[in-house]
Amino acid sequence: MALSVRQQMIFWSLAAAVLVFALWRMGGVILPFLMGGAIAYFLDPLADRLERLGLSRALSTIVIALVGLLVFVVLSLAILPMLVRQLGQLIALAPELLQSLQAFLTERFPDLVKNSVVNDTLASIGEAIKSRGGEVASTLLSSAMTVVNIVIFIVVVPVVTFYMLLDWDRIVAKIDSWLPRDHAPTIRTIAHDIDRVLSGFVRGQVTVCLILGSFYAITLMLAGLQFGLLVGSVAGALTFIPYIGAIIGGSLAIGLALFQFWGDWLHIGIVAGIFAFGQFMEGNIVTPKLVGDSVGLHPLWLLFALSAFGTLFGFAGMLVAVPVAAAIGVLARFLIDQYLHGALYRGVSGHEPPDMAPPSFINEETGQVTGAGRSTTES
Repeated sequence: MALSVRQQMIFWSLAAAVLVFALWRMGGVILPFLMGGAIAYFLDPLADRLERLGLSRALSTIVIALVGLLVFVVLSLAILPMLVRQLGQLIALAPELLQSLQAFLTERFPDLVKNSVVNDTLASIGEAIKSRGGEVASTLLSSAMTVVNIVIFIVVVPVVTFYMLLDWDRIVAKIDSWLPRDHAPTIRTIAHDIDRVLSGFVRGQVTVCLILGSFYAITLMLAGLQFGLLVGSVAGALTFIPYIGAIIGGSLAIGLALFQFWGDWLHIGIVAGIFAFGQFMEGNIVTPKLVGDSVGLHPLWLLFALSAFGTLFGFAGMLVAVPVAAAIGVLARFLIDQYLHGALYRGVSGHEPPDMAPPSFINEETGQVTGAGRSTTES
């Protein structure tokens, strides 16, 4: 006997409560499995493409794993140590940067800084960054890189990713076989829309972040900026927030360029031009090509989901936030569409939803109501 609507609501509410409880109590335990699943989902289209080229699923997974291992080795040996070193150097240099800013403001805008409050504020910020910045950075590194976490993220995550990528199609088919038969077509449609949103945003936006981060880092280092790799990485990582990555990265890069190349306006202009060209490339080439305009995941909604889930469930919650935000967005659009085509909205007269009704307007001169396929005169 089919479950009633009330029984189905109870069932799905209990399932949601179990998921929330698992994230709250076992976030650290299930974190590597969530991360492995996220990476497998991200790489599944690549495995499917290799299969279309003639490779088996197992061979495709092995090829992807070997490439991933090579990338991990390069990051561990070359890029990550340089990033950590530049972060430490920037923290140590912060007081000198603020002193230079203070001297510049004193010279150019004496009325602004003649009050000792401004000088004291700048000095205290520099000392706080120097004294607390290194402590915070070392704390983050030590807390994130304990022996247990190293074992988890270097051993468990790749293993989980490998097996989930290998069996991804079978996992999807098995879950599909568990769907309630009466609602399976509707659930598949909703799941397809969620997958479209995630594939359009997550895969596309991560690729955009990698492309722009690499572009900023390489070009800034070639331009001679002292902390080019760090600035480019920050700007690339924040690119998923529209304009924020360019504003923060551009401000940081131009500020460091002013400190390093003061008087050499050519180098300063080159640094500013790098970010201007990066924004042009992102807005007109990279993002439209990889993400597109039909994703339907608003950045403000994404930020709220990341903040809420990150606060409640930590890093595991942040991993779940994006698919949950996409699912809620798709479900909300589905429910709105059902409402617009239902009796509650249309009433007994059966009015069409706004997006389905033919457009009409009143001609001020003739007093006629015109529209698609009709023309009536107002009485």
